[in-house]
Amino acid sequence: MIRSLSILLVAALALAGCKQQVETPEITPDPAPILYQVNDAGGKPRAWLFGTIHALPDGTNWRTETLRGAITRADTLVVEIANLDDNQALARTFVAYATTPGQPDIAERVPKEQRPALFDLIGQSTYRASDFADIETWAAALMLSPTDDAGESKNGADRALVRDFAGREVVELEGAERQFAIFDALAERDQIDLLLGVIKESETRKENPDRLRRAWLIGDATTLENAMEDGILADPELRAALLVKRNRDWAQQIDVLLKAGKRPLVAVGTAHLLGPDGLAALLEANGYSLERIQ
Repeated sequence: MIRSLSILLVAALALAGCKQQVETPEITPDPAPILYQVNDAGGKPRAWLFGTIHALPDGTNWRTETLRGAITRADTLVVEIANLDDNQALARTFVAYATTPGQPDIAERVPKEQRPALFDLIGQSTYRASDFADIETWAAALMLSPTDDAGESKNGADRALVRDFAGREVVELEGAERQFAIFDALAERDQIDLLLGVIKESETRKENPDRLRRAWLIGDATTLENAMEDGILADPELRAALLVKRNRDWAQQIDVLLKAGKRPLVAVGTAHLLGPDGLAALLEANGYSLERIQ
């Protein structure tokens, strides 16, 4: 995966339609994606926080016995977006927010020195530059973000968990419409920064395309946090809008569920769990005891 942006863009990966068929990379024999247990004052488990990835190569083994235990014990699944398998509904919502006639030429939205890299990225996708004529800049960034990612959104951990909870309660923290609205509300200068960040990350991934996906798979929080600090989320405005504000809202929603007696497995993009603004830190600040169990 797990790029510092792609862990935020759940629905965008489902909509991109620009994946390449690639050989499945070597998979570690000891998967251990980040999993926290939320305990009450007596040490009794109340909830679990699992950091997901939204695209994976075919055949990736990421479920562990510890995670299976949390899936069994939880009575509710909490995710960013619940209807990830309804691609048509996601696409309609995306188009409604992403399309505004009369947008500048895509090349004019980035500095001249970045245009060759932008066109290189477009060339790797199934899009043409003219396809972005009516597409807002934030949406162009989302559309181009997965073009060189070896993973497939159909294999995403979040989608798999929703299927695991068939017949049980699934609660969404945001939903596709609200998530796209957050991007749509970004100032144009921040949308341009988002597009430039996607271009930069695409260049960086060429050197070691599997590094962050493998870091997710083995639960290497240090590598993942460093990627956040160096990538798109290093931009203060984007970090505030795409991570900090959302995490605070989600922490409040999770607190309400816990106080209502729910026993949820909260499965969100891994970036949302990490660092001082992460859900783990926010729940601890609200008085819960967290233990990393994987």
